Amino acid sequence: MSVGSILILPGDGIGPEVMAQVRRIIDWYGEKRGLDFDVSEDLVGGAAYDKYGVPLADETMDKAQQVDAVLLGAVGGPQYDVLDFSLKPERGLLRLRKEMDLYSNLRPAQCFDALADFSSLKPEIISGLDIMIVRELTGGVYFGEPRGIFGEGDARYGINTQRYTVPEIERVARSAFELARKRDGRVCSMEKGNVMESGLLWREIVQKVHDEEYPDVELSHMYADAGGMQLVRAPKQFDVIVTDNLFGDLLSDVAAMLTGSLGMLPSASLGAPMENGRPKAMYEPVHGSAPDIAGQGKANPIACILSFSMALRYSFDLGTEADRLDAAIEKVLADGLRTADLLGQDGVQPVSTAEMGDAILAALDASL
Repeated sequence: MSVGSILILPGDGIGPEVMAQVRRIIDWYGEKRGLDFDVSEDLVGGAAYDKYGVPLADETMDKAQQVDAVLLGAVGGPQYDVLDFSLKPERGLLRLRKEMDLYSNLRPAQCFDALADFSSLKPEIISGLDIMIVRELTGGVYFGEPRGIFGEGDARYGINTQRYTVPEIERVARSAFELARKRDGRVCSMEKGNVMESGLLWREIVQKVHDEEYPDVELSHMYADAGGMQLVRAPKQFDVIVTDNLFGDLLSDVAAMLTGSLGMLPSASLGAPMENGRPKAMYEPVHGSAPDIAGQGKANPIACILSFSMALRYSFDLGTEADRLDAAIEKVLADGLRTADLLGQDGVQPVSTAEMGDAILAALDASL
């Protein structure tokens, strides 16, 4: 059965290594579950600059606009630090987010039981953790105008503008409330309305959307700095957190370390529905390109594989198959397999990137 189209952009560093394991999972679903994906592949980031002279070619951008889902590995590397800001690998990623209008960034922080001891927090604080951070992704201080470095000599100054419109806040709020309806029915909105007018507007509009459209969902508000403190004090008090671009960037990285490793965390970036009803979508692991271990077979592919699981769930409406993949990963971890980033027990030998892929495929086979 033809399911839909996927554009794979492996990127730089460990991106191609972890994405190779995702390709194996995609092939498994075709062979064992009769779910055939139309898969194409192209370049982004430093790899695209090396070939095309830009971090994202126009032709690649056009492909991304046409497919049902984009799967991205990672971008960046020290060899590109000398490039002009407009040509840095990260600009390719930001262009995808901006031009696809992927305004809702979903970052789950889930602690698998087998990894409860790997967090820097006490196991009883994070065991069973399952929260979702919804970060507004295309507005705010990262994109607001005016921006830039101005003046001369000691009079130079940098400007970045925190700017949000009512529609931008409304749509990401709806995304959070819709997710909460499928989870535990609770949303906490985080901003800095005590010192920022954009935060005052954010709180007002989120409350308005709630009162008019989602009264069945429990809504609370919290200042973002207090939210960061609460995430490391008692993270299980949260279900869905919705926040702006800047605070979402910071808070999702705080939440990332609750689980013990960035190598375990996927993400989804969703936009408005296309003609076929599916949202514009890009899925990527939270971790970076990790150039220090690239090519050594040490990378943990689980975050990238879990990103594909999110694609099954949110782009292709295959929640049962996503559950199957998540359960296979949980079984492998429960069996004690660990990549190098998850080592913490004496005598445990790490498995390679490909060996972790082998184990997950074997667990998928056992699920049939």
